[in-house]
Amino acid sequence: MIKTLFLTSRPQFLLLSLSVALLGSAIALYQGAEWSTSLFVLISFGAVLSHAAVNMLNEYQDFHSGLDKVTLRTPFSGGSGALPSNPQAAPLVFKTLIGVLGLLVILGGYFISLKGWALLPLGLVGLLVILSYTSKITRWPWVCLIAPGLAFGPLMVLGTYFVWTGTFSALALALSLVPFFLVNNLLLLNQVPDLQADRTVGRLNILMKVGLKRGLLIFVSFMLLAFVSLFVTSIAFKLPDLVWLGLLGILLGLPMTKIVLQSGENVDKLMPALGMNVIITLLTPMLIAAGLFFG
Repeated sequence: MIKTLFLTSRPQFLLLSLSVALLGSAIALYQGAEWSTSLFVLISFGAVLSHAAVNMLNEYQDFHSGLDKVTLRTPFSGGSGALPSNPQAAPLVFKTLIGVLGLLVILGGYFISLKGWALLPLGLVGLLVILSYTSKITRWPWVCLIAPGLAFGPLMVLGTYFVWTGTFSALALALSLVPFFLVNNLLLLNQVPDLQADRTVGRLNILMKVGLKRGLLIFVSFMLLAFVSLFVTSIAFKLPDLVWLGLLGILLGLPMTKIVLQSGENVDKLMPALGMNVIITLLTPMLIAAGLFFG
């Protein structure tokens, strides 16, 4: 039971929330925030909890919709397979999910009491994304396209920055565009192996709406926009030279793009690109954060 519960949080992917929280923290410290180990731990804990919550709810709802029975599971998509392997754990997963959401509300309330009510709208939108992603957002193509990036980009980066400083900043907003585009792409490419299965439960993502060829062109555009936004922000805000480390993702991005455009729906050919996509999405915010910390 405990193992199944743990797997439904998709622990191998939770590093993404830590990476983005690190970026938001680095921006705040670069702009004058005072370091606090306890605050950093609480921020990171909240980021991981929110990520785990959306994963667990997705696993629970996909299990009950029957999607898990027809999904082509890969190391990067299709869920963990934990609940189909242990169906009796479903009630425990749901109860734990309620507890995790409760912890998030308590933690959010603490941050609001610490820094101010301006954080509340970000928290409410984030909670709405968690609760509606699987059941609602996956049926609205354009919203589904940008909701993941909104959650891990502007919402998480600006929320992290605000908890450190009690304010918002143009730099935090500008740099949040990097995870915005990259995380959108992470989910977009992961939808390719799931296309046939997702149709059976009534999902309608952007690949279904505009077709695979046009959808993959959106993927390429988002990858370029992620690195262009980093380049422009670095110049506009005169960021330290070490921030340019974030552009190293291009070295993987170019061959990834070639694989994506040549593979189509062939999952076997697409697998290397799925792995490259994960690496780029995880490492780029970390490299930018490192550039701000040490630059």
